[in-house]
Amino acid sequence: MDNSKNNVIERKALITSVQKYNMYDGPGIRTIVFFKGCPLRCKWCSNPEGLEKKQQVMYKRTLCVDCGACVPVCPVGIHSINPATGEHEVDWTIDCIGCKRCEEACPQGALSIIGEQRTISDLLEEIEQDRMFYETSGGGVTLGGGEVLMQPEAATSLLMACKNAGINTAIETSGYARLDTILKVAEFVDLFLFDIKHMDPDRHFQLTGVRNEQIHENLKELLDRRYNVRIRMPLLKGINDSKEEIDAVIRFLMPYKDCKNFKGIDLLPYHKFGVNKYNQLGMCYPIEGDPSLSQEELDRMEGWLKEYDFPAMVIHH
Repeated sequence: MDNSKNNVIERKALITSVQKYNMYDGPGIRTIVFFKGCPLRCKWCSNPEGLEKKQQVMYKRTLCVDCGACVPVCPVGIHSINPATGEHEVDWTIDCIGCKRCEEACPQGALSIIGEQRTISDLLEEIEQDRMFYETSGGGVTLGGGEVLMQPEAATSLLMACKNAGINTAIETSGYARLDTILKVAEFVDLFLFDIKHMDPDRHFQLTGVRNEQIHENLKELLDRRYNVRIRMPLLKGINDSKEEIDAVIRFLMPYKDCKNFKGIDLLPYHKFGVNKYNQLGMCYPIEGDPSLSQEELDRMEGWLKEYDFPAMVIHH
């Protein structure tokens, strides 16, 4: 559906990418729409390109030949050639306007612009391409990020369009938003994939930049109102892998254990898939060392949850 032909101004979403054939973020085969912008700054974030709610330059230094083709075409002066070294430099303090002229001019593919304004009908058309896979696998669409709730109007419009088209919907969220925002979106969500990162508010602030009281209240409201929720726990050695932390999660979720809308717990082991993206965005990776957990340690934590009959499983991406 092309609303532009009918002179209708259609809502748009700022997204980083659309990923097809995903089998980790919700039931069945799914298409994931990654929204750009997030209010949290989790130290282990593997999608740093989704943090800022604006378009950004991603620069792969290893591909660059310092030809300077990007310099004259950038209207805001993000790119330059250092006269002393002859090397290409990117000034990430200047906001990218998303014209993609530098990306198009680069002969080596060293530059890409992250963040694209997509209309709801355009996204729905791409999502609908794999309807056959959704129907045969029990899959659908998942909105992720970043944090999808930072663009609630666009998210609601896309979810509503998917529901009207008979497509199963899910969102992956930190839960850090106003309750009325979540409840507005919830009307069109078949499953919430809801993060629990750390139970202690002060420690949560140290790790993510925000406290978790509102997050926990929102989670309780969704469960109490009988929305389908599956918990996701990113796990890092020495950060949130202790018996005390798992016990705190168990105490929090115990009142909902036997509720039909509580769909279990996914344990998400730390990985390093996003580390290289930080340098490409002019950012420093905030984690020192390697907080990866062994399979034995993951099995032990899964066992702690199952002792209380919580449906839990380790998800390896």
